[in-house]
Amino acid sequence: MAEYLDINGVHTWFDEVGEGDPVVLLHGGLTDSQEFALTTPAIAAEFHTYLPERRGHGHTPDVEGPISYDLMADDTIAFLEATIERAAHLVGHSDGANVALLVALKRPDLVRRLVLISANFHHDGLIPGAVDVDQVMGMVADHYAAVTPDGAEHLPIVGAKVGRMFDEEPTLTVADLAGVRARTLVMCADDDAITLEHTIALYRGIPRSELAVVPGTSHVLVLEKPELCNKLIVDFLTTDAPPTFWPLRRRDLLHDPAG
Repeated sequence: MAEYLDINGVHTWFDEVGEGDPVVLLHGGLTDSQEFALTTPAIAAEFHTYLPERRGHGHTPDVEGPISYDLMADDTIAFLEATIERAAHLVGHSDGANVALLVALKRPDLVRRLVLISANFHHDGLIPGAVDVDQVMGMVADHYAAVTPDGAEHLPIVGAKVGRMFDEEPTLTVADLAGVRARTLVMCADDDAITLEHTIALYRGIPRSELAVVPGTSHVLVLEKPELCNKLIVDFLTTDAPPTFWPLRRRDLLHDPAG
């Protein structure tokens, strides 16, 4: 059921499907909720699934001023407060994962479990030249034109805003990551646009984190190996962490009662 909600001055489009505990899927940059077309059915089979489209993306119009991760995190917080009114699981890909990470740091009370797919906590984690904004705009232009309320000619404006964001944001440190309280699944491709070293730093920096590297995939792993990605996500969201025989980094978390 698609509808609009006015939050933080943004006429925000979102869809929702399924029943159960709430999960919010947060799409990547210069894309929209259709990025999760192969993911949504698996999540919605278990959860009440929300698919908001952020400012300047998809059906949601752009507004005056920059697009930034902080602004989109604040928009997401407002969305959670207005629609769900309790803690939800957040599943984000790429820019959506960066937004989810910031939400978990700003408002840990609103996040139950966290899935970060191809996230970077600092802009230096992005491999130089791996994401060409002009190339991405060419790939999404037809779909953007079909759904945006801003008109096809607005895409270069959004592209410039997002390109600036890629170059300058986010700016979190490893020390900041210790503030994430939610149990977290860090996922990436083995040929991702984010360096594997950066992803490992993200995994090591979040205290209650687990790591999955999906083989034979690139930055759009949710489209390339959807069955494997969906299984990893659903298993993580629906089951508690099993005890391991030889815990090392998780040794001090064995008696943590949190889910």
